[in-house]
Amino acid sequence: MSAGIFWLVSYPKSGNTWFRVFLENLRGDSDQPARINELKTGMIASARFWIDTVLGFDSADLDADALDRLRPAVYGWTADQATEAGYHKIHDAYTCLPDGEPLVSRAATRGALYLLRNPLDVAISLAHHSRCSIDQAIAHMGNPDYAFCANPKRPDVQVRQKLLGWSGHVRSWVDAEGLAREVIRYEDMHARPLETFTRAAVFLNLPSERAQIEKALRFSHITELQRQEAEDRFQETPQGVPQFFRKGQVGDWRATLTPAQVARIVADHGEVMARFGYLDARGVPVEGAPLA
Repeated sequence: MSAGIFWLVSYPKSGNTWFRVFLENLRGDSDQPARINELKTGMIASARFWIDTVLGFDSADLDADALDRLRPAVYGWTADQATEAGYHKIHDAYTCLPDGEPLVSRAATRGALYLLRNPLDVAISLAHHSRCSIDQAIAHMGNPDYAFCANPKRPDVQVRQKLLGWSGHVRSWVDAEGLAREVIRYEDMHARPLETFTRAAVFLNLPSERAQIEKALRFSHITELQRQEAEDRFQETPQGVPQFFRKGQVGDWRATLTPAQVARIVADHGEVMARFGYLDARGVPVEGAPLA
């Protein structure tokens, strides 16, 4: 059996980078915080460089559908060559190809850690990240056909990523059959960090001793990430975006979104929001009580 890949999954702007910094600090177990521009948790699943390197040719010559059909083989080959588990970020929804094979490859995948965040807060961060209005971000989140890097006339350093809308993205991963998964919420990462990050570490077969978890949490705190970013621009920051590590807050939507914007997000995603504790019994948005 190959070492396999653990996918670090999220809809964009849901805490994936924060978690990867924590993971780097946990695995490195150094006496100094890991550098944000030296993360070794593996390339994002949509990285064209990764795909081209394995395929041995320039994938920009292929259309997105043809490239999707090759992606399972890329991940399978990578897992076969590895001597230990890989940890790779992914924003793609969990989709299957016409032959029924998951985009991420059944054979390559050991499990998926799904990082979930209240869509009310996601909308604000996504607008900042994408340099668009909050209303545009809300529309993207409600559009099941919206995808990252989908312009065929402008090849990107990343390949197309189907998102299926916020609700569709969540359901695609958490309800996928035959997939080992663990779901952690961004809100619990803030409110119950030791418990939440320990649960994630156990799932990922990584050290879970209290002292190591607590040190990794200190070294990946938002103030440390902002300090490093002030010294050296984070290499994953999109062009034109001044700051990647912006606030890292829970509940920013209360002071930022209009009532109409809140109502639209609830109308689009209320069923999934209720399922994961973001709406109370009356359908009113809340920060999210602990899940059973």
